[in-house]
Amino acid sequence: MQILLNIGILILSVVAMEAFSWAIHKYLFHGPLWFIHKTHHLPHKGYFELNDIFSLGFSLLAMAFMWLGHSDLSFIFWLGAGISVYGIIYFVFHDCFVHNRITAFKSNNMYLWALKRAHKIHHKSIQKKPATFFGLLWFDPKKLNLPNY
Repeated sequence: MQILLNIGILILSVVAMEAFSWAIHKYLFHGPLWFIHKTHHLPHKGYFELNDIFSLGFSLLAMAFMWLGHSDLSFIFWLGAGISVYGIIYFVFHDCFVHNRITAFKSNNMYLWALKRAHKIHHKSIQKKPATFFGLLWFDPKKLNLPNY
């Protein structure tokens, strides 16, 4: 029974991270932290950008949670594990698939194509505002005007 609870905590923390990252992207990254996040919207040379500091911060938080809960695999461990799983999803979909930082895969899947399109629309703006599509995995398909979606 405990394993089901732990898996539930992990899954809920992944879902919560999508909601949390949407909110901080919209209200903090495109708000007071724009001076850091704008490096992700502007062309840049090299592999890293200042915006990567956010990923580093979330990974340190996840590792801290897992370390604090590792002795008894408590709730906090599974929360950290969920943040880590979301970070892996972020890396694969955002960095590898959408931005091709590492060319990992291509797909003709309608959802993945729409996800990439929503992110490209988000990046059309090189200003703090206006912007749209702040989520990683969730977007409003009606705003994309997709046929048969």
